[in-house]
Amino acid sequence: MEFIMAYFSERQRGTGNRQQSEYLMSEVRDFKDLKVWQKGMIIAEKCYVLTQKFPKEEIYGMVQQIRRSATSIPANIAEGYGRRSTGDYVRFLNIAQGSINELETHLILSARVNLCNFNDIESIIDELKQESRMIISLIKKLKS
Repeated sequence: MEFIMAYFSERQRGTGNRQQSEYLMSEVRDFKDLKVWQKGMIIAEKCYVLTQKFPKEEIYGMVQQIRRSATSIPANIAEGYGRRSTGDYVRFLNIAQGSINELETHLILSARVNLCNFNDIESIIDELKQESRMIISLIKKLKS
């Protein structure tokens, strides 16, 4: 699995030579080195900042839902990586993918009910789409 993780990082950087691949293998020491996890953390941070502007009465409603689904993305990537089993890792990546869809739904609904505006969520949704593509690509690499 370590080689696959390194290869995935290599693809994200747009390189393709063997020397770079060997270098990247040593770079992926734990889940925090994974680009897909790093992107998930950025998304979660942006969601925390966004929800700080929500009305106080939403603290146990939409704020909690957005934050929970946002943190679920990198958390499941990390947990799956820590299992050290390809099958388990793919399962947790699929859970992270589901959390992406859930988060996007919460963000869209928040804009539709005027808790924020669509401009506020546009960049987060763009990053969710990138994260989704990264996860799908990683799953394909793990299964091949």
